[in-house]
Amino acid sequence: MPDRGRDRRSPAGLVEAALGAPPAEWTAEMLARLCEERGIRLVTLLHVGGDGLLKGLDFVPRDGRHLRAVLSSGERADGSSLFRDGGIRAGKSDVVLLPRPDRAFLDPFPGEPALAVLCGHRDRDGAPLAVSPDTVVRRAHARLREETGLDLHAHGEVEYFLGRLPGEDGVQGTSERGYHAVAPAVFGEPLRRRAMVMLAGMGAPLKYGHGEVGFAPPEEGDPLCWEQHEIELGLAPLPEAADAVLLAQWVLRRLAREEGMRVSFEPVLRAGHAGNGLHFHCAFRGGARTAEGEEPFDPVRAPGGGLTDPARWLVGGFVRHGDALMAFGNRRESSFLRLRQAREAPSRIAWGEFDRSALVRIPVVPLGADGRPVAAATVEFRLPDGSAHPHLLLAAMAQCVAAARGAKDLEELLSATRAGAGAHSPLGTTIPRSFAEVGEALSWHRGVLESGGVFPPSLLDALLGTLSGGGGARPAG
Repeated sequence: MPDRGRDRRSPAGLVEAALGAPPAEWTAEMLARLCEERGIRLVTLLHVGGDGLLKGLDFVPRDGRHLRAVLSSGERADGSSLFRDGGIRAGKSDVVLLPRPDRAFLDPFPGEPALAVLCGHRDRDGAPLAVSPDTVVRRAHARLREETGLDLHAHGEVEYFLGRLPGEDGVQGTSERGYHAVAPAVFGEPLRRRAMVMLAGMGAPLKYGHGEVGFAPPEEGDPLCWEQHEIELGLAPLPEAADAVLLAQWVLRRLAREEGMRVSFEPVLRAGHAGNGLHFHCAFRGGARTAEGEEPFDPVRAPGGGLTDPARWLVGGFVRHGDALMAFGNRRESSFLRLRQAREAPSRIAWGEFDRSALVRIPVVPLGADGRPVAAATVEFRLPDGSAHPHLLLAAMAQCVAAARGAKDLEELLSATRAGAGAHSPLGTTIPRSFAEVGEALSWHRGVLESGGVFPPSLLDALLGTLSGGGGARPAG
């Protein structure tokens, strides 16, 4: 069996390197043979629950036949516990976890070697489970691709605070001065780097990581010193982008526990300090080819200035429906504190080229010596925070983009909400400041989310009931 320490340091996707084939070609049989060749006895079926958190089911297969059955057919589970807000009742609660071979990875943590496989959900009849977040985001992604001929990709900026008791090393940051700080000025750099290498080995898309602005010193009632970091993931199709956020948060929680630290994704850890955003960057892929057969690298800016049509759909969809998107992207009471503080958080329904106070931003892209972008241009949705449910949020974002594509007043909307124009949304809305206001927005826009059969009414009904009662999600970290 190969040395796991060496594997954990590899920058490549370990399963892809071992199988010698891209994920799209992986099969249950290939994964079973990998387990047998490497002596891997433990298999974990991972999946996203209705609460947006990662869940798991462990197996030690009895023999090769059992191993192949688990990897190909999965196992049943109690849907009434996993999706209690989706209308699944205890009398008919069986659902099936169905492995996706292309979403397998080697568990990077010390202990018994294990193969982990991300799963979707099926109902009692074998159809995709309607209330599963995995099903919802895949339906939204597929619907938008069918209607536009383009593939919407996204990536999240995972911001988090690491907390520890002040150490003998004397490392302690400076209030709100942690942006791009490096060791020894920050204590969390080794953990962040270790997390990035682990995620790369798991096949998760990555862009970069760095120290973030926030820092909070010990105070009465909280003896921990907190510093903020960020791991920015890489562009991927919506379902994979949502999975990557969950995996990044899972890895960070595990590493923090190993290191005797605390990790928090809370929208605001302490009043007056920077909060944890979870901005999402989006870009359509698969557009028209150039004469040389290459896909144009800038899917946002049109030749000669202005935005491409797909970029205008993105901006228009997020601006028009951003208040309703908060039901999935801003799920804690401290979410509203983050917005009120307006520290690196949107303060108005607007969009702009570089305006960080706007709901939607068009970030600058570095250019190469030939004048062409060296990275994919994106549209950034800056409203979500660390409490977000990534699968449902990305699904809702796709639905809003689909609605904007067919809007007759799209040009008027974009003109009226452009930053610097001194205007607000023509709908007369501002960013909600309470769960009740978010619920009102969700009620107003729910037809957009239900369009195409993407969001089940039962799921939205349950969410509206929670919002009307003034409730949000569980703690974010």
